Amino acid sequence: MNSSIHPFDAAIAFEPQGEGQWQGHTSAAYANMVGPFGGVTAAQALNAVLQHPELLGEPVALTVNFAAALADGPFEVAARPARTNRSTQHWTVEFAQQQQTVLTATAITATRRRTWGADDEPMPAAPAPETLERADLRGRVEWFRRYDMRFAHGFFPPAWDGKERDSLTRLWVRDDPPRPLDHCSLTALADVFFPRVWRRRATMVPIGTVTMTVYFHADAAQLAATGSGHLLAQARAQAFRNGYFDQTAQLWNQQGELLATTHQLVYYKE
Repeated sequence: MNSSIHPFDAAIAFEPQGEGQWQGHTSAAYANMVGPFGGVTAAQALNAVLQHPELLGEPVALTVNFAAALADGPFEVAARPARTNRSTQHWTVEFAQQQQTVLTATAITATRRRTWGADDEPMPAAPAPETLERADLRGRVEWFRRYDMRFAHGFFPPAWDGKERDSLTRLWVRDDPPRPLDHCSLTALADVFFPRVWRRRATMVPIGTVTMTVYFHADAAQLAATGSGHLLAQARAQAFRNGYFDQTAQLWNQQGELLATTHQLVYYKE
């Protein structure tokens, strides 16, 4: 790999295979316990849309359904605009390995126009990132090493003792090495939280994200202005029941602007 290319950009890169067709590859730099980090896989799905020659506008929403864990190695990517209107575009994306679908996704892109705007979800109070120590995540999964994480609340349980607590995590996070923010990296950052059931129960049960949606409130100019600074990321669960829990999260820049909100449904096993 060219050392001048950021690990994230290398991970989401594709080789063209024809119109709307690419070949991707999992990245050892973003390895998880089983397969790749889901956030980088979601970013790859978005990148398939952004690389398409028929793209209109910028991302406003992305939903990724993880049909199966990606095996390490290459995979085929297909993206197509399902419908294009005057200012919006609806997309479908599919990943396949060994002729089996492993991921489906939908996205909406749009030509944004300037309107009145406001944030109804204010950024919570948190110590400045430079006042917090970077979390020592050595010995955990590889993809953690790709991020500078500074926890203000809700680190891993101090002991896996089954003692219940709140499911809230709040941390400052950015790419490591630092990288200017864009919609693909924001997508991955929306998935940096360890499973809420681990935090809530202090029990390390098997889990797997089933579906993840990201809503983008920031356009490319706002992300460029954010640069490579830390984002304040907050996640909590709302319900755990019958083998599934949901997670809702928000990401703000240091200026207090809400850049993205995200929701996902996660399978867990007793």
